[in-house]
Amino acid sequence: MALAADDESWRVPSLVQELAATVQEPPSRYLIPEQDRRHDQLAGVEMPVPVPTIDLQRLLATDDSADEEASKLRSALLSWGFFLVTNHGIATSVMDALMAASREFFRKPLEEKQMYSNLIEGKQWQLEGYGNDPVTTQDQILDWCDRLHLMVEPEDERNLDRWPGHPETFRGLLHEYTMGCRRVKDGILRAMARLLELDDDDGILGQFGDKGSTHARFSYYPACPRPDLVLGVSPHNDVCVLTLLLADEHVGGLQFHRDGTWYCVPPVHGRALLVNVGVSLEIMSNGIFKGPLHRVVTNSEKERMSLAMFYTTDFEKEIEPIAQLLDDKRPARYKKIKFKDFVAAHHEYFSKRERVIESLKILI
Repeated sequence: MALAADDESWRVPSLVQELAATVQEPPSRYLIPEQDRRHDQLAGVEMPVPVPTIDLQRLLATDDSADEEASKLRSALLSWGFFLVTNHGIATSVMDALMAASREFFRKPLEEKQMYSNLIEGKQWQLEGYGNDPVTTQDQILDWCDRLHLMVEPEDERNLDRWPGHPETFRGLLHEYTMGCRRVKDGILRAMARLLELDDDDGILGQFGDKGSTHARFSYYPACPRPDLVLGVSPHNDVCVLTLLLADEHVGGLQFHRDGTWYCVPPVHGRALLVNVGVSLEIMSNGIFKGPLHRVVTNSEKERMSLAMFYTTDFEKEIEPIAQLLDDKRPARYKKIKFKDFVAAHHEYFSKRERVIESLKILI
């Protein structure tokens, strides 16, 4: 049946968890294009080498072990753009408990979860809260995923109305995890600044501005009846500076793209954190570090959970190549852009299955 001219119900798709419980076949809005279905393209291939792993304790040490880990970090950044971090100092018990609490939230009745909806009056999308990503066009291909997205830093700007009150442990665990991740992020970005040979170890951290923010995104992927036709998350680059991912220990699904091939990241055991470069850092480093393209595939039998921490600059700050990295032989490779405009452009390009970073490259 054709939609009436003023009917914009397409902007508010069903919550995927509810959909998955009632349908035998995914609705057409979730199906990837015909050309992407050939040759089992969603299956991906095994990585040719294990995921690069960095021992954070060694990386931040003051002896020769730091040089060895820095060399491994450089190799990971230049080859893949992502890596695992072990010995990060966050208690496994906190990580386990937070993931258990988040699963408990997603398993609650719909009416309880909708108390934290990311829709204003049921129709106007906002970043924070429970629900889906924004839908900007009627022909946008939808992802098989529900989200709980919360701003966790700055602490004094937390909107606790969007933070689930049940289970009662959720808020305290997320706060403790946020504090631990901040230390990890700071250590990694200082190590990256040294790799770039910046004068100041805080040369990247200083780019965040007065109101850099941190967003926690819990992603729930229900089992999908047609994993050969539907993606959990479409291909994209993270727009932030850095992402720390607490992945599902038992169910894989994350894939990274390199040299024309999609590589599968196996389930991450031992509560290591998976770190990837965001395209804000690609711009800041003038293309030395690149934000990798990645996606999430679905699973026909098992649900999957993950928690990503996104570290972003002040929304009013312009992102541009760090001046110290530029000279006559190394001109700027990216246009400057205010971060809030970058985010808006990202959503527009993502809905068209395109990458915003391409629009900012300067032809040299």
